[in-house]
Amino acid sequence: MAAASFRWILQLHKDVPSAARFYSEGLDFTVNICTLRWAELQSGPLKLALMQSPSDHVTQKGYSSLLSFTVTDINSTVTKLMALGAELDGPIKYEIHGKVAAMRCVDGHVLGLYEPA
Repeated sequence: MAAASFRWILQLHKDVPSAARFYSEGLDFTVNICTLRWAELQSGPLKLALMQSPSDHVTQKGYSSLLSFTVTDINSTVTKLMALGAELDGPIKYEIHGKVAAMRCVDGHVLGLYEPA
């Protein structure tokens, strides 16, 4: 009997092509497929699926999902993401182990960024 294997993480978005562009240009994800209702992106072995939301609930300001990324330069990544419409959710923190930041992104999703010391 085969073990289960991870397939992808799914996020709901109001505008799938804009969300795909956000992850592609902001975090260098590869876009495998993108339509108006569905997109599949990849970063290494991680696959992120984006699906058009059947309602407007994704536009609420709640924390619908949190994805965390290790980056090589947190300042340039924050700048890129802000140019694509993201907002810092609090200041960049300078911890002993490295820099951390939270970004509120497309449709209210939140990204955690970590730059190791």
